[in-house]
Amino acid sequence: MAIVGVSMALMPLLLLALDGRLRRHDARHPPAEPARYDVPDAASQPPQVVIAGVGRFGQIVVRLLAAQRIPYVALESSVEQVEDVRRSGGRIFYGDPTRPDLLRAAGAQHARLFVVCTDDPDSNLRAVRLIRRLYPQAKIMARARNRQHAWRLMDLGAEPFRELLGTSLEVGERLLLELGVPPAVAADHVRRFREHDEALLREQYLVYDDDAAVVQSAREARADLQRLFEADSGPSTGAADDAGAGSDPARPPSG
Repeated sequence: MAIVGVSMALMPLLLLALDGRLRRHDARHPPAEPARYDVPDAASQPPQVVIAGVGRFGQIVVRLLAAQRIPYVALESSVEQVEDVRRSGGRIFYGDPTRPDLLRAAGAQHARLFVVCTDDPDSNLRAVRLIRRLYPQAKIMARARNRQHAWRLMDLGAEPFRELLGTSLEVGERLLLELGVPPAVAADHVRRFREHDEALLREQYLVYDDDAAVVQSAREARADLQRLFEADSGPSTGAADDAGAGSDPARPPSG
């Protein structure tokens, strides 16, 4: 009882001494002033970009936007992908991107761009069709499985990006370098192949429902590409795309 009584008597004195010590410490070490600038939190702003699908394709898009602090919102129907994005601090909604209520809940009316890149080509088409109906003035960039899929996306006013074209061109350029082609020549051939193939994609889009016309267009384009590369003094080659028409791809010649 004596110990308890002494402790209770000393407690106020100890608290007063501690308070005085803290005040003297604060006087000698004032807190630093807060920074006069503030980087806005991208997750708290209306999204500029809506990304439908954050699988292997969409993850790269998300990371690029996050690195630039561009406000975005992602839509994904895979629980695992949703958790991955949330752990990295991204803003994401779980659900089917072909649902109008999910688009509205995500703030899609504020978006300048839509990127549709789910793993399923049919889901991409449904999502693009819905976005075009709800937001007719929006710009839509969509992942395309192949040329036929790209043409169907173009029917809906979307800009298609074939998922294997960029990678195959990179492989083709690396192959040329390994075979001794000068870097400038290899890069130029790959650039011209891409330009030629993109032009062919749009040319065939006008007749893609006519198989005979598509095949004829692919053969003519293959001959044009051969003449283009043969006009060079250096070696020429290129990278094959997913197809010029079905199983008749437009390929650059070798040698």
